[in-house]
Amino acid sequence: MKNIIFYKDLKSFSEKILTQSGLDSFSMESVSNGLCETSLRGVDSHGIRLLPHYVTSALSGRKNPNPIFSFKNKFPTIGILDADNAFGHAAGMKAIDYAIKISDEFGIGAVAVKNSSHPGALATMALSAARKGYMGLAFTHADSLMLTPNGQRPYLGTNPICLAVPRKEKEPFCLDMATSMISWNKLLSAKSANLKLDNNYAADKYGNITNDPAEATSLLPAGSYKGFGLSIMVEIFCSVFTGMAFGKHIPSMYKTPMDQQRRLGQFYMTIRADGCVDFEEFISSMQELTDEIRNEPPQKNEKIMVPNDPEILCEKERRKNGIPLDDETFLSLKELANKFNIELKTNLKSN
Repeated sequence: MKNIIFYKDLKSFSEKILTQSGLDSFSMESVSNGLCETSLRGVDSHGIRLLPHYVTSALSGRKNPNPIFSFKNKFPTIGILDADNAFGHAAGMKAIDYAIKISDEFGIGAVAVKNSSHPGALATMALSAARKGYMGLAFTHADSLMLTPNGQRPYLGTNPICLAVPRKEKEPFCLDMATSMISWNKLLSAKSANLKLDNNYAADKYGNITNDPAEATSLLPAGSYKGFGLSIMVEIFCSVFTGMAFGKHIPSMYKTPMDQQRRLGQFYMTIRADGCVDFEEFISSMQELTDEIRNEPPQKNEKIMVPNDPEILCEKERRKNGIPLDDETFLSLKELANKFNIELKTNLKSN
């Protein structure tokens, strides 16, 4: 038997918990949407399992539940958003809103974010732009978790990249990936589930490859030096460009005291899909590209999918049958429910 929760019940629960944790309406809606949609799409490592951590960070002072955002333009197409140590979801959604306004006038809009925090899955922000007809690009840096090639320890973070693009079908194309083989939160999920990692995913404190998540202290870059290079690229946009700390100077998400603010940087860009061709031609061509890739000859009985296809299929299934909660996540949500006296409506389902 396993516990499941339906999306509308999860959304209602998270909204009530975050409101009682002191978040203003914009922050509450941004974080709740981000966590619940991410779980709905099957990216459990960055979904509702993070709610207890976020609540603690709001109550302890790490994240500002009522930020005063400050935005300025040094150049017409480049904005700088000081997030006042807001929740990363809230900072990201605010940055996308500003970027879209700039794009409407100039065709392209970039917003660099400073003094932010962990933004969860970047797909939340990029998809919000793509669903409105813009190409959305999102970067964030993270604390040192990626093993440096030929090195013994990590220097850069997993530093994810996300691109979302509209097309004819309802859901956009969306590539959301860490520059490491897996994200650190996926490693933590494997650790809590007592699962072994695939080979070449992680390394121990000596820089040796391990498939035991309990021994892992760093993650291997995707494609060796290529993933490492992409991580540096993200670091430049999120750290050097924004004036925020980089590499080993970034406070750890889990090891830093919860009353210490992390002051992270992010970078967001929106581009009008009709920047070179008209909008209908763009989304038709994007759909044709998508369909042609999906229809390429597969190996054996395998199905060819483009990025976001697995998440779209998962969302369809979970909207119908509910979102499964692993035991650790279920117990942590129950603790929140008891602490705030809010009902957690879950169901039991056979495995």
